[in-house]
Amino acid sequence: MDLRLHIRFGNSVFNRVYRPFLDTAERFNVFYGGAGSGKSVFVAQKMIIKALRAAGGGRRILVVRKVADTLRDSIYAELLEQLGRFGIRDYCKASVSPMSIALPGGSVFLFKGMDSPEKIKSISGIDDIVIEEATELTKEDFAQLNLRLRSMKPNPQIHLMFNPVSKNNWVYGYFFKDGPPPNTRILRTTWRDNRFLPPGYGEELERMSQSDPAYHRVYALGEFGSLDRLVYQNWEVGEFTPKELGGNYALKAGLDFGFSNSYTALAVLYVCAGERRIMVWDEHYARGMLSGDIAQVLREKKLLNEVIRADSEDMRVIGELRQLGARKVVPAGKGPGSVIAGIAKAQQFRLVVHPRCVNFLAELESYAWEKDRESGEYRNAPVKENDHLMDAMRYAMEGVSFASGRKNYSGKGSRIPTA
Repeated sequence: MDLRLHIRFGNSVFNRVYRPFLDTAERFNVFYGGAGSGKSVFVAQKMIIKALRAAGGGRRILVVRKVADTLRDSIYAELLEQLGRFGIRDYCKASVSPMSIALPGGSVFLFKGMDSPEKIKSISGIDDIVIEEATELTKEDFAQLNLRLRSMKPNPQIHLMFNPVSKNNWVYGYFFKDGPPPNTRILRTTWRDNRFLPPGYGEELERMSQSDPAYHRVYALGEFGSLDRLVYQNWEVGEFTPKELGGNYALKAGLDFGFSNSYTALAVLYVCAGERRIMVWDEHYARGMLSGDIAQVLREKKLLNEVIRADSEDMRVIGELRQLGARKVVPAGKGPGSVIAGIAKAQQFRLVVHPRCVNFLAELESYAWEKDRESGEYRNAPVKENDHLMDAMRYAMEGVSFASGRKNYSGKGSRIPTA
């Protein structure tokens, strides 16, 4: 069966601005701009069509992000959704471990994280590469991927999608500073280019022009900007009780270990992915805590039977806490890129901090980006100070999936920011 005869991909499926990019000949295709502009959706659509059109056994398409664990709820889920929209999901074979999607005709999507470069080097026969959130990668990561793409099949391409977070990021220097390199095609879009967004999405972005101009510049206008000094500006102080929040909020807890020169930090959150809101309910912040002390705090806060994601660098303490009754303490994922990926997830939410969480508030007010001495730009890396509760929040948020908030339109749910 030639599935191309059965695919529904008339003009009504695409945003108009992307339609000319369905058939491009350039090696590098760069899609950047604001949140909710449909960049990742279009690239998923384009690559599905390209894969189905392939003759002679199909194409092998490598899909990457910096951190492998972030792929499942992002571009992997997007490809499956678009296959469903095209009416061919039932003809495809999707696997989670290892993550892949096989299409009729022999084409296959392979998903890998750049946090394990050796796994990338072991993959051969790649015909196309898709890079989601390209600003999370390093220039060296991109160079390695570019070297891997040496297919003899027609039109091998690399597609990159990202929000233009900072001129200090490698993508600005590579693709924009001195003009685009040869064999490159670039498209900038914003939420105004996406006719499939739900009502109110754009207005929510535009309201940030007063409260967070730097955020508005990048995620509403899709312009390259400089990071402001503080990592989090999406927060406010507010009193609340868990009973007031309703059933859409789930308890999430994170635990960062310290001892004499550092703090043991516990963050207790109530999170609603659909509303993109984090309610910071409780904290603990102390030095010199042994495993028994931590277990006692968890007992007093009635958290012994809750899942708590903890600093995985000290598995000994996690094991001791389990023996002391906190059997659902689990190690948080760590590795290259995990800090930035965790920050990016938390930035997509509005934080409401209960006023009793004074240490959490103090860290929010001082948690800052590193500043590059030569350029004066803030780098996409936080200063490793005043970050114990910030780390605990990131760990807790690993248990939050955007999949439940996804919508059936050519956007990425209603989350902000998004590629």
